Amino acid sequence: MAQEQIQEQQLTQTLKQTQSITQQQLLQAQLIELPVAQLLERVNTEMDDNPALEIDAGEDNNDWKEDNNVDDALEEDFNTRSEREERQSALDAALENIGRDDEDLPVYQGGHPSHEEREEMVYGETRSFYDQLKEQMGVIDLDERQHDIMEYLIGSLDDDGLLRKSLDTISDELAIYQAVDATPQEIEQVLHQLQEFDPAGIGGRSLQECLLLQIRRREPSRLRDLMTQVVEHYFEAFTKKHWQKIQQSLQLNRMQAEALMKELRKLNPKPGASMGEAIGRSMQQITPDFIIDTHDDGTVTFQLNIGEVPELHVSQSFTDTLREYQGNKEHMSRQMKETLLYTKKKVDAAQNFIEAIRVRRQTLTATMRAIIQWQHRYFEEGDEALLRPMILKDIAEKTGLNLSTISRVCNSKYAQTRWGTFSLRHFFSDGYTTSEGDELSTREIKATLQDIIDAEDKQKPFSDEALGKMLAEKGYPIARRTVAKYREQLGIPVARLRK
Repeated sequence: MAQEQIQEQQLTQTLKQTQSITQQQLLQAQLIELPVAQLLERVNTEMDDNPALEIDAGEDNNDWKEDNNVDDALEEDFNTRSEREERQSALDAALENIGRDDEDLPVYQGGHPSHEEREEMVYGETRSFYDQLKEQMGVIDLDERQHDIMEYLIGSLDDDGLLRKSLDTISDELAIYQAVDATPQEIEQVLHQLQEFDPAGIGGRSLQECLLLQIRRREPSRLRDLMTQVVEHYFEAFTKKHWQKIQQSLQLNRMQAEALMKELRKLNPKPGASMGEAIGRSMQQITPDFIIDTHDDGTVTFQLNIGEVPELHVSQSFTDTLREYQGNKEHMSRQMKETLLYTKKKVDAAQNFIEAIRVRRQTLTATMRAIIQWQHRYFEEGDEALLRPMILKDIAEKTGLNLSTISRVCNSKYAQTRWGTFSLRHFFSDGYTTSEGDELSTREIKATLQDIIDAEDKQKPFSDEALGKMLAEKGYPIARRTVAKYREQLGIPVARLRK
């Protein structure tokens, strides 16, 4: 009997530890995704909620200061410490290993810009909702056929970002209007790729599927399982706000039901509309997360813009209280024990938040360094034709970081360069493989196509066939149909309408 109790206790301890690690990974993922302006809001919110988290007013705001200054005061167990050290080692290795192949060029990371420089970092942007989705097409592997299907799917989305047409209807329309004979099953495979785009929920064929897509992007947890059950099995009750019925069906207590309702209300039924709102805000103000400088000798340096985000540390008074109580555990009253638990909880949370910010800085730095090394010629000269084919997977392999992590870094982040301020997605481009096996950047081909059309005689504009021959002469042997597709993507009308 005693042996069974010990085994049960050990199982419970292991379960708690796994949950703690997952929460820390989720926190890191959330902070990595935030641009610098939203990170400041999150820091302020965290400081309001946690009195153990304070601004380190006595130190310079050094972007690379080590934040783990209370390790001795905390009683980390061996496994938790090992997990933290492994994450740190993996990121350190990613920083060190970038650039060891023959193509890599030096990229230097500097400090952070001054307050005066940050005040000038406001830029406008005018991309539409559909432009942003098409831009994300450039960072995944699609063949020409899948590319055509994906474009048509994006064009078929309504303003809310949902796909209201049936796949059978889209199959018929593709055959009639695009001369693409695709089965509904083939279209669905491409749709699943579209549903991985940002924001979460895009491409849902119903409100129910849209919400489930958002839930599935969350880290595995009991709460995520409950949210899935509600949307999958109690959707009608959910839409009618019959919370009491849901609570009884899932056998939840009041606090659990309130937490579940709170998270469900965060789901966005109109991801396309919310994306439009984000674009509207970005037209008013964009703060770059990276400042990239290209020097006259071709050297490229960059700085991580930390904005007004302060350096944080754990409150000394909380640390002292923790030491005091931990040294007197045998003679503690109930009130003292409650104080100890509260203090340790707040110190742990503060330390985890500081660690997550450090991980964010290293992850963003590793990613940007890899992007600059991959696209070094572009950053030297600013010519978009020099952008090499590059997808998220390339940067993930180069840094040793997870593909989803790279996606989060590139989401809603901007870089200021000598040539302008761009979304990180701007530096990604899909490739076109010639019959000889040479890989060309579609952006490079489009830039050349644009130059040819700009220089043509407007009284005798070139046909798509003629444009194809001219591109082939310049080293871009692509089919007439591909010429037409790239021309349409550039917003250029057919020859007869260019007169």
